[in-house]
Amino acid sequence: MFSNSQLQQAVDLLDQADALIVAAGAGMGVDSGLPDFRGTKGFWQAYPELGRQEIEFHEVASPAAFRRRPVQAWGFYGHRLNLYRNTVPHRGFAILKEWGASKTAGLQVFTSNVDGQFQRAGLAPESIHECHGSIHHLQCMLPCHQEVWPADDFHPEVDDIRCELINAAPVCPHCGGLARPNILMFNDWDWQDQRQQEQEQRQQAWLQQVRRPLVIEIGAGTAIPTVRHFSRRIVQQHGGRLLRINVREFSVDHPQDVGLAAGGLAALTALNEIWTARHPSSTQAQTI
Repeated sequence: MFSNSQLQQAVDLLDQADALIVAAGAGMGVDSGLPDFRGTKGFWQAYPELGRQEIEFHEVASPAAFRRRPVQAWGFYGHRLNLYRNTVPHRGFAILKEWGASKTAGLQVFTSNVDGQFQRAGLAPESIHECHGSIHHLQCMLPCHQEVWPADDFHPEVDDIRCELINAAPVCPHCGGLARPNILMFNDWDWQDQRQQEQEQRQQAWLQQVRRPLVIEIGAGTAIPTVRHFSRRIVQQHGGRLLRINVREFSVDHPQDVGLAAGGLAALTALNEIWTARHPSSTQAQTI
C-alpha cells in the first residue's frame, strides 16, 4: 500500500508548503459511497436499465441525449443530483480543510467532479474551481441566454428501475424551454462556461500569491487526464511539488514528489496521524 517513509516524506512536503492545492478526480468521492463509473461494465452496474439498452456513459452524458430522450437523460442526471444531495462527504474532506487552515496562503480546490462535495464539506465556494461545471446549477438547452442558475428549486422524482424522470423537468426562466445541468458533457458545444471561467480567474489570481504550493492530487486517472494536466502545470509553472494519491496510477516522475497507492480516505487518514503528531497545538486549536 505505502510505507512509513513515504508517509513521512509526504508530510515533509505538507510542512514545507505555504499553500495547498487539492486536485481531485472521480476517485475522491468513492470513499463517500459515490460510483466512479470505471469502465462500461461499472457504469451499467450502477444503471442496469441503460445497460439493458446498451447505452454507454458518453451517450447519456451528452446534449444529444436531452434532445432525443429528455425523460431518460433527466432520469440519469436527476438520480445523480439526488445522490449527491444525500451523500455525506467522508472524513478526508475535513482533513484537507484542517491542513489548509494551517497554511499562510490557505487552500484551493481544482476538481473535475460535478458533485458539489467540497462545498457540502464546508470548504469556501470561492476556493473551488469546478472545471467541468456543477450538477447543482442549470442552463437553457438551446441556449437562449447565457444565464446559469442554481438547481435548488428542482427536486427530481426518478423511476430508478427505468432510469426515467417522473415529475416535470426544469425549464429555462427566459424561454420556458427545457433546462439541462450546467455540466460540460460529451460533444457539448453549448455549455455555458462563464461560472467556471469566474472560478478559474479567482484561482489564477490566488496562484500568483503563492510561493511553495503542494498539489495533493486524489483519485485522478489518465483516461480523462484534465486533473493530471492541471497538477503538472502547477508543478512546472509555480514551483510546486506533488503528492499523488491513487489506487492504481500512483507513480510520480520527480524524486521529490510522492505517490501513494491508496484510496483518498485511507491515505489522508494515515498522513493526518503523522501530521497531528507533529503539530499537536494546531490540532488542539481546531477542537477548541
